[in-house]
Amino acid sequence: MKKYLLAGCLFLCSLVHAQEQEYSAIDAVLTAAADQRMSAVVLIADKGKVRYEKAFGYRDFAGQIPLQRTDVFELASVSKQFTAMVIMMLHEKGLLQYDDLAEKYLDIPYKGITIRHLLTHTSGLPDYQEIMDAHWDKRKVAGNPDILAYLNQYAPPKLFEPGEKYQYSNTGYVLLASIAEKVSGRDFIEFCQTEIFRKLGMKHTAIRTLAEKAAVKNFAIGHIYVKERDAFIRADSFPSSDYTIWLGNRKGPGRISSTAQDLLKWDQALYTEKLVKASTLAEAFKPMVLKNGSISNYGFGWIPVTDDPSGLIVWHNGDNPGYKTEIMRFIGKQKTLIILCNNASDQFENTIKQIRILLTR
Repeated sequence: MKKYLLAGCLFLCSLVHAQEQEYSAIDAVLTAAADQRMSAVVLIADKGKVRYEKAFGYRDFAGQIPLQRTDVFELASVSKQFTAMVIMMLHEKGLLQYDDLAEKYLDIPYKGITIRHLLTHTSGLPDYQEIMDAHWDKRKVAGNPDILAYLNQYAPPKLFEPGEKYQYSNTGYVLLASIAEKVSGRDFIEFCQTEIFRKLGMKHTAIRTLAEKAAVKNFAIGHIYVKERDAFIRADSFPSSDYTIWLGNRKGPGRISSTAQDLLKWDQALYTEKLVKASTLAEAFKPMVLKNGSISNYGFGWIPVTDDPSGLIVWHNGDNPGYKTEIMRFIGKQKTLIILCNNASDQFENTIKQIRILLTR
């Protein structure tokens, strides 16, 4: 018996030592990125338990205000997984089917596009932002009804026939939020707040207006590096950020702001059936099969990695002026990586690549 106890103790000690080495190596990767001035909050959890959580850099570079682990960030396209969840919830209620045509619910000039096509970026829809940029009066703030009206008015052609190929489409997620409002009879923002954020205790998560973001004292401001000044300048001082003002009422493709801790609550809820059944969620993690039988690389609001030896991995990133964000769920190992960056660092992608290697070895 003593021999078995000793062996067990040695195994546990070895495991703890290996984990300590793993997170020490991760910290070295992140410290190196911070030395290259990456500004970010990073959270890593193992089976829901936070194993690593640090803030690097500044909430506001001009004021030299350090980032805090509890700061709120613009999530950008990480928001799409929440839009997809709303659609899955409505599907479970029997209010829509994935293979329903979008034209069943919305007045649009594009026919033959299903909800499944919208979810998986295989719709062939043109870029709504290009249409609005060319024709919208930028003294006004546009929302989904305006975007739909301009799609009808100017009706640029589809890029390809639905289901033929994958091409990332923010337009598709605008349509999904509008379909959700149509079938539920509820405002999309209210639905997310009530049925997801509040239900999961995500107290710092919301779809905020610019004014509401400005009122959040611990909102991490997005920054862009200006080489000539060797400084990070607020992203909202550049014309590239102007669309966040005149498209400030859009719903579906982005606009959620949150914290790393709230995203961990979201991550952990996906291991339960608090929002949808496991069988419903499983479909979100399956890549789309295209018309020619090839496999696309996108599910419902998630990018699945099905060939990793460690097991299924699903992830999504976001990219707005001054921001880069990502959540990566190592489902096979029940680990989670959340990284929220507010200076669009060129160290971001390589840092994630290195951390992923460490978490899956």
